[in-house]
Amino acid sequence: MPARQPLLRLSIVSGEQVDERSPEGSPVPSTPRPWPRRLLGRLVIDTRPLRYPAYRRLWASTVVTSIGSQLTTVAVPKQIYDLTSSSGYVGLAGVFGLVPLVVFGLWGGAIADAVDRRKLLLVTNAGIAVTSLLFWAQAALDNQSVWLVLGLLAVQQGLFAVNMPARSASIPRLIPEALLPSANALGMTVMQFGAVMGPLLAGVMLPVLGLSTLYLVDTLALVATLWAVWRLPPLPPLGERPSRAGLRDIVDGFRYLATRGVLLVSYLADIIAMVAGMPRALFPEMAAHNFGDSGGGALGWLFAGIPVGALLCGLLSGWASRISRQGLAVTVSVCVWGLAIVGFALSPTLPIAVFFLAVGGAADFISMVFRGSMLQAAATDEMRGRMQGVFNVVVAGGPRLADVVHGSAGVVVGATAAAAGGGILTVVLMLAAAVAVPSFLRYRADSAR
Repeated sequence: MPARQPLLRLSIVSGEQVDERSPEGSPVPSTPRPWPRRLLGRLVIDTRPLRYPAYRRLWASTVVTSIGSQLTTVAVPKQIYDLTSSSGYVGLAGVFGLVPLVVFGLWGGAIADAVDRRKLLLVTNAGIAVTSLLFWAQAALDNQSVWLVLGLLAVQQGLFAVNMPARSASIPRLIPEALLPSANALGMTVMQFGAVMGPLLAGVMLPVLGLSTLYLVDTLALVATLWAVWRLPPLPPLGERPSRAGLRDIVDGFRYLATRGVLLVSYLADIIAMVAGMPRALFPEMAAHNFGDSGGGALGWLFAGIPVGALLCGLLSGWASRISRQGLAVTVSVCVWGLAIVGFALSPTLPIAVFFLAVGGAADFISMVFRGSMLQAAATDEMRGRMQGVFNVVVAGGPRLADVVHGSAGVVVGATAAAAGGGILTVVLMLAAAVAVPSFLRYRADSAR
């Protein structure tokens, strides 16, 4: 991307004129830095979005809640199994979680385009905190009804589905567009950190403090989010004709998407990568048969491989904001993901398999960062909430659909062939989509509008 002159703009938070590259308005130091420090700055995660107070508070709250939410993610299936001694009921929790995410994800995106997003975030975060408190109360009172747990899960996931589009659609209003890739990398790194540390922390806390404490910690973590959202500036709709969050507005969102080839392929890229390439349903069989470990140790490493790779990539994502050919970056990343899955499937030993999964996790992280940035920049603000709603439905539904596809394929052709075939299919379909919509490959961050 050609170098741009620093722009003076009104700070979204304070109303003061600030340099785009220096949110506090102070001059950018011109003293040359030693080359090792310059190199480190190009590699280590870019923290410039944290100079913006509103975004910094929102991000800091995510650090806490990413771990807290993972505690509940562990606690719910554990409690369901304790109540029923049935994996079938644990699987049913996936249905109770997915259906609200799909239904309210689409509607929540329309709501985010119709109302002040700050107010919507306050209401939904308060609702999520209340459901977490109810989770704690029923566990502390030794509830014996699995349907109460499943009902609370459905309510909480519905609130999450409305909250997520509003949260993601608010970020372009809090920081300059040039920093969106860095902001997405920061947010995703925190989520990956929570995905790794949350379950480990839950494993330590469960035998010592008990199940109900996990719910209580999640509830307390949500207080930080409420504080961060309360301190946000007003985020009312910017369009001349705000939507009414009805069915017609949801349909309008899909019509808008149908005319935006770049956005359409960005969604398709995630569907291809996850449905064709996510082999997690095959992990138990491959851990036992391919790597000769049915005790669970190998399985744990397989499940950890992808998030560990994504976390390491996030910590070394300082280069993300300098990539302007974001469509090409997504295409390459999805293809690398597919090839990494092929490598995983054909791995002769567990360490090699985990290595390829980590490579795949890093590639998926890069794809997610740029697809999220393309969505936030290329969609107009009055449509951004609805586009984020569709995005969240795709992200939530893809891996679950992949479990069905890979599980069925594994029965027919075997786990190794199913995983390797899925990786190859990922590469073929991604290249076909990019060729079919050349504007996606040509997309540059500096030509989003």
